[in-house]
Amino acid sequence: MKLLKDFSNIFRRYDLALEKTGQAREISKDPILQKIAKYVVDGDDENIIPAIKEALKTKTPLEIINDALIAGMNEVSRLWDEGVYFLPQVILSSDAMNAGIAECEKAMGKSMERKAKVVTHTAEGDIHDIGQVIVNALLNANGFEVINLGADVPVEKVVAACKEHKPIMVTGTALMTTTMTAFPKIAHMLKQAGLEIPFVCGGGAVSEEFVTSYDLGIWGKEASQAPGMAEDALAGESWQSMRAKWNG
Repeated sequence: MKLLKDFSNIFRRYDLALEKTGQAREISKDPILQKIAKYVVDGDDENIIPAIKEALKTKTPLEIINDALIAGMNEVSRLWDEGVYFLPQVILSSDAMNAGIAECEKAMGKSMERKAKVVTHTAEGDIHDIGQVIVNALLNANGFEVINLGADVPVEKVVAACKEHKPIMVTGTALMTTTMTAFPKIAHMLKQAGLEIPFVCGGGAVSEEFVTSYDLGIWGKEASQAPGMAEDALAGESWQSMRAKWNG
């Protein structure tokens, strides 16, 4: 029997080699900001903190957040859209970005100002929250405060969170046809409570035909659409106008 002696390919981080193939683009002409942005793209939450501490000697915290951390996550979103990145890379990059934002917030002495709140959840009875994880990361990167309710969330808890936090938008993810039936129940209860909030629903089991069959519902085909939809909701667009724009 021939023993394996070279383990380099087994333990290799292929996601870190992506930029060398030209798939990750340059994010900033400023070498300091580019270095931080690259750590986000690489999902390197260890080296990003020392790099930010060094950058804070010449850059403002907001400059680092906007031009390196969020810009880096936007590049991750592009790589996700193009099928270059997958869930593990998105999660690693999100962790690196969040670590960087926390360091910048420490330097500012206050939390980063957020645009508005978005409530996110995975449907009751469903533990498959991959889509929600990506939505959370992208919304957070684009300046929204994410009220993350997690997976297997009861209908009543989603409605209660919307009453408490007054979000501009709520999202739901479902992988199974048996769990997506929670969405029209939530939409009905929101309307009864007088909350005409755009309700973006997506996931492997969810179709446009199903989501557009009930009021408030907007079909989210791709997780990457979430920031654009949130911007529309922030601008005051109704669920009807958002449905017309994103569906059909």
